[in-house]
Amino acid sequence: MRILVVEDDSGIADPIIESLENLGWFAVHAATGRDALDALAEADFDCIVLDLGLPDMDGGEIVRLARRESNIPIIVASARPDEADRILALELGADDYLVKPFGIRELIARIRAVHRRHSEPSAGPTDHDVFQVGALVVNPRTRQVHVAGEELELTPKEFDVLAYLAAEPGTVFRRDALLSDVWDINWYGSTKTLDAHVASLRRKLGTPAWIESVRGVGFRLVDPQ
Repeated sequence: MRILVVEDDSGIADPIIESLENLGWFAVHAATGRDALDALAEADFDCIVLDLGLPDMDGGEIVRLARRESNIPIIVASARPDEADRILALELGADDYLVKPFGIRELIARIRAVHRRHSEPSAGPTDHDVFQVGALVVNPRTRQVHVAGEELELTPKEFDVLAYLAAEPGTVFRRDALLSDVWDINWYGSTKTLDAHVASLRRKLGTPAWIESVRGVGFRLVDPQ
């Protein structure tokens, strides 16, 4: 695998890169946001390991810009433990969030997990299905979503959550089923990750009425009209 490690502290970056290379993976180090963007423009990577506290820009901006161009898995590795920072990074399109200090073995396990989720077919809808719920149209083949004819800009994981719900409108999906099927059965994060994505979807859909919460169970997609 080709991994881009975006970290300004060489004391953290060097052992990560050494461990990745010991696995036979190819690792590139970027110490600034600009270096990271240049590396992404010049080569394809299988995963980004990203610090948020970069000297020239916030790592969240890297997530946002990377998501405009590709579906590349992104693991944020940050010293910021606050839930608000986690939710923001995930809403911008990060796939996972790891708080420093962390073990190299755990980081490698998470890299493998996000790569597996991106490379293997999901248990969700088949590519030829197009789901329509009232004014909402979800096309898994093109990964496009329209509401009343207007296309929405969703992060990859937001699309996956919406497509999962849209496959069976009106059906209540349990939180653990959503995390297991949309993320991974070995998902390390809390259910706040799912809440953050649902909140972002409700905002982008124009009204929270599209996705109903069923207390103590999970969520369902309904036509608010």
